[in-house]
Amino acid sequence: MIRFAHTCFQYADSGDGVEDIGLHVRKGECVVLTGPSGNGKTTLTRLVNGLAPAFYAGRLSGAVELGGRDRREEPLWQRGRLVGSVFQDPKSQFFSSQLAGEVAFACENYGIPHDEIVSRTDAAIRAFRLEGLRDRPLDVLSSGEKQRTAMASVCALDPPVLVCDEPTANLDEQGIRELRDALLQFKREGRTLLIAEHRLAWLVGLADRFVYVREGRLRWEKTPEQMLGMTEEERERLQLRSVREGAPAALPPPTGEGVPAVSLEGLACGRGRKCIWEDLRLAAWPGRVTALTGRNGAGKTTLAKILAGLERPSRGEIRIHGRKASPAQRRKHCWYSANDTGTQFFTNSVSEELLLGLPRTQAVLDRARALLRRFALYAYKDAHPAILSGGQKQRLAIACGLISGREILLLDEPTSGLDGGNMRIIADALRAEADHGKTVLVITHDGELIRACCDSQWKLE
Repeated sequence: MIRFAHTCFQYADSGDGVEDIGLHVRKGECVVLTGPSGNGKTTLTRLVNGLAPAFYAGRLSGAVELGGRDRREEPLWQRGRLVGSVFQDPKSQFFSSQLAGEVAFACENYGIPHDEIVSRTDAAIRAFRLEGLRDRPLDVLSSGEKQRTAMASVCALDPPVLVCDEPTANLDEQGIRELRDALLQFKREGRTLLIAEHRLAWLVGLADRFVYVREGRLRWEKTPEQMLGMTEEERERLQLRSVREGAPAALPPPTGEGVPAVSLEGLACGRGRKCIWEDLRLAAWPGRVTALTGRNGAGKTTLAKILAGLERPSRGEIRIHGRKASPAQRRKHCWYSANDTGTQFFTNSVSEELLLGLPRTQAVLDRARALLRRFALYAYKDAHPAILSGGQKQRLAIACGLISGREILLLDEPTSGLDGGNMRIIADALRAEADHGKTVLVITHDGELIRACCDSQWKLE
């Protein structure tokens, strides 16, 4: 169904791309592309859905065939009927302002009869547990809810080929289970799946083959059984995540001695008529890494923004080092790294972004260089942040927080787009910051990260 034959693609604005790709994905097969961040997986999905080179300009040679035909001369609207796409950043593919309108949009765009559009839209909304959000504006949804909306919109159109780029990056455990069930049903119906993914455990039982992509080339492919047989040392060397489901993290609630770095009493938050949560009580201490967990839409990001002084609660009190702190005071003490990294870059280069607002002393410059090297970003120090891959943007955002000098770090899904190697680098970095007296709060659904660096866990119901 999908065939790459000696396929080469190089982006016009960089030297990145893929080279001499040979891969055949048969009809009804599920193939997973994995490997380190920024090494070509997303590029391969763009070549299948036609966004490269139509939108992402570059030089393409060799063949990319769909259904036995090279379709590079076909208009993209025809390709869109054949290939459905779910991107790592779901909001980048939204066209409507309302959830139901977004799920129905592609069907409307292709002129499907009204009654059938209604039927398909309702079925997709039910399949991804979105009934309660049906009339909500998309811009107020959580990142996981947006991800499920993107999946529902693709499923409503019902294309024969589906390409997904990090589809579980922002999903909770329930969302991952529902996504897996939906993709299994796709596969049973004979549809073809190409998935670029770092989190691998949920794919065992769904994937037929795992293909390892590094430095723009296909290095090897393995069956699920062969992947399960890999040693931990092999996985770490290849920068892969675990292929086996780990036990759910079961850490104690945060505790500590002395005055907490941040505490909240009777905190409540509502938006319009909706109560997000009420009477929250939480404290976090220096030297600790606390995981803030809970289902998609529970209000974790809202809580982090309130703690960071970026939003206001409906009522309640927030204290920093025992003293009641206004939003302006909280902003001086807290660094917030958003899950949507595209909203927090303001300069024209990676280096400028890292140094934004900081004195250009030798110590700061040395620290910046060390962070760029540690997070494998030094080669991009003069590049615009917009050209970075999703994982590279995530690492840059975290590096900005580490160099900021703030003593309370609030990180929203810091490993959502990261491979196993970079996840472990981030875990070590957060652990080191805590060991040097920082207070670290991590919003995450990533059980591997929790097991790697967190001391405690607080679940927001």
